[in-house]
Formats: sequence, structure tokens, C-alpha cells
Amino acid sequence: MLPLSPKRFVCLSAGIFLAALSFPSWADDTAPASQAAQSDYTLVPNIGVASQYRYRGLMQSAGYPAVSGGLDFTHKSGFYLGNWDSTIRWLGNSNGQISAPVETDFYGGYKNSINSDWSYDLGVLRYQYFGNYPSGTVSPNTTELYGALTYKSLTFKYSYATSNLFGAANSQHSQYFDLSDNYDTGVWGLTVNSHIGYQYVRNVGGGSYLDWKLGATKDMGQGWSAALAYVQTNARHTVYTSPQGQYMGGAAVIASITKTF
Repeated sequence: MLPLSPKRFVCLSAGIFLAALSFPSWADDTAPASQAAQSDYTLVPNIGVASQYRYRGLMQSAGYPAVSGGLDFTHKSGFYLGNWDSTIRWLGNSNGQISAPVETDFYGGYKNSINSDWSYDLGVLRYQYFGNYPSGTVSPNTTELYGALTYKSLTFKYSYATSNLFGAANSQHSQYFDLSDNYDTGVWGLTVNSHIGYQYVRNVGGGSYLDWKLGATKDMGQGWSAALAYVQTNARHTVYTSPQGQYMGGAAVIASITKTF
């Protein structure tokens, strides 16, 4: 498979956007009978743009804007599958011989409610970086198992790497602990987003760190939402500074806009 260039990815995302405009609302009770038979599941595309892409507090797009897009399939039983993609720069910045400008995520799992307040989510996530790599490169492709428990707006999620973690040698069995709250204020469509996480990186001295976020998301209706967030980490400069001298874990304010169809 040929790696996607940023230009090709933007074209692909635009294609998802245009195709989604013609998607039927399969969960709509008013849909024609021919569509009602398919109401056991939903297929929902999304597309977004952000002032930069951060993951677990670390720069993925080297501080530049990022374009993303995805597709989520959900069955009424609770099983789901999905794909999400974003433009990135961190791999090319780490080694000029690497050509991998897009992160491609595949995930699937099962989620359900225990009662009106409690729910859970179990699944697997594959981070795939299609591209060209010089000989001897530790693959950045990563597989994680995860489990999450939610009480009202508060979620605790645990992720366990069954592979090396994002190209760190001998880092299998690394773990990530994530405590997040997404509180719907009930005012002006605003949700307050807060998060603290701890990334444990096995066999990498000084590689473990904390990250945190505080922000808000505005529901603008018709599937549109906008978000603004402050993010920061305590990641060590000696470990998380790129060859260009850019610290990947510094504080940043990130703006984004997303359309879900």
C-alpha cells in the first residue's frame, strides 16, 4: 500500500465529507421501509481540522494544523468498529528518511450500559503508520487493548500495549491511565472537558510522564462542534525533544472544529 501524502489525505477527507451528505439516517424512525430494516446499526462519518494534533499531550503534527477524518459503525447490540485518520509530522521529523505522513487508526470493541449511571467499554486499537522506513527502524505501529468504566460524565480508561509503543524499542507492556470528565453544563451547548493521564513507557529511562487538559466543546447543531483546550505535560525534555530541537510536550492552546454526519 502506498503511503498517503497530506494532499491525498485532504482529498480523501473531502471525499468522505461529500459522500456523507448522501448517507441515509438509518436510525431515523421516519426512514423508508427499505431503510428501516437496517436500523439495527449506524454508520457515521466525521471530518475535522485542528490548529495542531496532540496525542496524550505530545505533538503529533509538530505544531502545524492537522486534518482528520473517520467512520464509525455501531450495532445496537453494543459492538462497534471504526477508523480514524490524521495528518502527522512527528515520524518524518524524527528521521528524515521516514515517509509516513498519516496516522491510521483501526479499532473495535463492545460497549454497553450497566444502569442509568454506569457504562463500560472494552476493545482493541491499532495505530498504523503506512510509509517508507530505513533499515533497522523500530516499527511505530502499535496495538493496545483497552477497558473503560464511566460513571455519568466521568470516565476511567486503561490501555495496555501488546506491541512496542510508538517505535520505542523493547517497550511492550507499556500502559496508559486516563481519567477524563466531559460535563454537559446545559448552557449554550457547552461541555467542559477535563483530563489527566499517566503514560508509563516500559524500558525507556525517563520516558514516563503525566499529561493534562482543560477545555470546552460547543455544540453548534447539525453535527458541528467546536473545541478549545489547554494541554500540557511534564514529559522530560531529554526524551521528548525532536532532532530539530522542538520540545514535544510543552503547553499549548488547541482549537478544533468537527463535523459528524
